[in-house]
Amino acid sequence: MTTERNGHKKHRGLMAIAALKFVNGIGLLALGLGALHFLHGDLAKEFAHWIELLRADPHNRYLLWLLQKLPNVDEHRLRQLSVGTFFYSALFLCEGTGLALAKRWAEYLTIVTTASLMPLEMYEIYVHPTWPRVAVLVVNIAVVAYLVVELRRTKGHKEG
Repeated sequence: MTTERNGHKKHRGLMAIAALKFVNGIGLLALGLGALHFLHGDLAKEFAHWIELLRADPHNRYLLWLLQKLPNVDEHRLRQLSVGTFFYSALFLCEGTGLALAKRWAEYLTIVTTASLMPLEMYEIYVHPTWPRVAVLVVNIAVVAYLVVELRRTKGHKEG
């Protein structure tokens, strides 16, 4: 199903990818703001408070592992984390906006940025295989493949 807008057909596939980019962008924005929130606080104490508040199992091996790592996170690391998440948030929101508006530049940008991280994703799967990592890689392959097909299908159309 397609709809007309300014003489250009918008496809559900582009809208689905745009929605995925918006969700990723907003999630990373929240993560970056969270990192800034903890800049001048006791991260381990705050994390323990949230575990209690959410009634999470305090003996969960993943939470215990994370609690062991938190003392190593200093203000410099939190700043790095927030800068990185803000950068990727802006990138994902830019891609999502461009795809929602059916802009060709956004299709190219999304292909390049998504495909450029695939070798790292494959390496991570090789070193530490998990189903979520495989799922992310499969979704990213599908996104790139869809956009390449879409660009080829609309090759003759001139549009920003």
